Amino acid sequence: MRKVKFDVAISTILKNDTRFKSDAYYFLREALEKTVKDLRPGELVEHSHISARELLTGFKEYALNQLGPMALPILESWGVNSGRDVGQMVYNLIQVEAFGKSEDDDPRDFEGWMSFADAFQGPYRPTGPVLATPTERVTTLEQPYRGNKPATTSEA
Repeated sequence: MRKVKFDVAISTILKNDTRFKSDAYYFLREALEKTVKDLRPGELVEHSHISARELLTGFKEYALNQLGPMALPILESWGVNSGRDVGQMVYNLIQVEAFGKSEDDDPRDFEGWMSFADAFQGPYRPTGPVLATPTERVTTLEQPYRGNKPATTSEA
């Protein structure tokens, strides 16, 4: 199968399906390339095949590495809200012959095993207490006693 240029593939997809921004497709390609490089060093991306789970895991790691705590809002702004959306983008790219697939691949492989909220917000949630306990709180703050005099520069 002859693969089309990626820019042409994205233009073709966006004519028919505007759910996902072009940035999402480029990000997906970068995540795929990084995942293949990490999982199968020495293989060309064009000749490698990875599972949906491997791609989603690599996509998550790449997003956290590149986008940090902003990963979820950025992905959402591109229209990518779930593993299913990543799978839909993959199959859009397969349909225009920018990506290949094996006989065993199925779009449903991308569904249901990863919560984007947990994947992209979880690493940044606090692990310990956030607020002081009631016994640690200061209940009153003593104000300096000035009587009826205004504050001076030494008290301010």
